[in-house]
Amino acid sequence: MTVHERALDARAFVPHRADVALPAVGFDAGRGIDIALASLVLLFTAPLLLTIVALMWVQGDGPIVFGHRRIGRGGLHFQCLKFRSMFPDADARLRDLLATDATARAEWAADHKLKNDPRITPLGGFLRKTSLDELPQLFNVLRGDMSLVGPRPIVDAERVRYGRRMAAYQSVRPGITGLWQVSGRNNTSYRRRVALDVAYARNKSVALDCKILMATIPAVVLSRGSY
Repeated sequence: MTVHERALDARAFVPHRADVALPAVGFDAGRGIDIALASLVLLFTAPLLLTIVALMWVQGDGPIVFGHRRIGRGGLHFQCLKFRSMFPDADARLRDLLATDATARAEWAADHKLKNDPRITPLGGFLRKTSLDELPQLFNVLRGDMSLVGPRPIVDAERVRYGRRMAAYQSVRPGITGLWQVSGRNNTSYRRRVALDVAYARNKSVALDCKILMATIPAVVLSRGSY
């Protein structure tokens, strides 16, 4: 277990409950809270959002916001919004790196992440380190694609990592933050990430969401596990 995993053990957030039935796909009690909080955050961060948009416009070369196909609640796909943090030729840069660097191939195979990612622009690196690239996902929350708290949305290629646990992942809306983010994020293994997602899905409650939201603030400020 890493230092961050010890510091923010998921057991501090999730009470042990055996054989908890997965919640049915449908309206959940926290939806009103999601809408209210997402609206407030958008209101108060509007100047920051406009500043980022202006900086990206000056940077040029590609769209400011892009949507990436992700798996949502009930297995339905949606476009997960983000500020663009990569060069327009990101796919080619990744292919070239993986074709020539065995260490990078192993890192990518482990969790689809790269600490030294050649696809990332200088501004994009800052946005990702501070998690500001995810601010457009507040609109996903308002649309009902996502919640403020939940498992991070995954792509189809990651289904195999979840296996039979996909049922738990798909039983809740994916979130902007969640147990994984406050338990070390990229400093944890993918296996632990799956376990945290399952634990959240089986113990979801407004109280748990509030605990995770409060823990997200120091995790973002200290950039724990983000790159």
